[in-house]
Amino acid sequence: MSVPDRRIRVLVAKPGLDGHDRGAKVIAAAFRDAGFEVVYTGLHQTPEMVVAAAVQEDVDVVAMSVLSGAHMTLFPRVRTLLDAQGLEHILLTGGGIIPKDDARALGEIGVGRVFGPGTPTGEAIAYIRDWFAGREDPY
Repeated sequence: MSVPDRRIRVLVAKPGLDGHDRGAKVIAAAFRDAGFEVVYTGLHQTPEMVVAAAVQEDVDVVAMSVLSGAHMTLFPRVRTLLDAQGLEHILLTGGGIIPKDDARALGEIGVGRVFGPGTPTGEAIAYIRDWFAGREDPY
């Protein structure tokens, strides 16, 4: 696997009312350790705030942590808002407590792979690196 000429920019977002952010902080640190540029939004972000941050920070990836059960609302809303701004090229991925059927349904609307509790951070890192390397025009 080749290393990109520039660092991958990732926004780690914690949308909704869920106050549990340990996983988001762990993955943000793992992404930084892997050489990604990381911006963490903090808790209680609306989908609109997540997309505004993605635009402002010019990210390649939005990685959301959703543990509240609102994943079938939050992921589609963020995907819709990104697409409405012409940002279909941004990978929307994330993790949380998301049933496999819901993960499949999210994939059908353009959400990338979602990672459940206990997934090694290296899997998410490899997934993003592979996605980035496979883009036709990564710049």
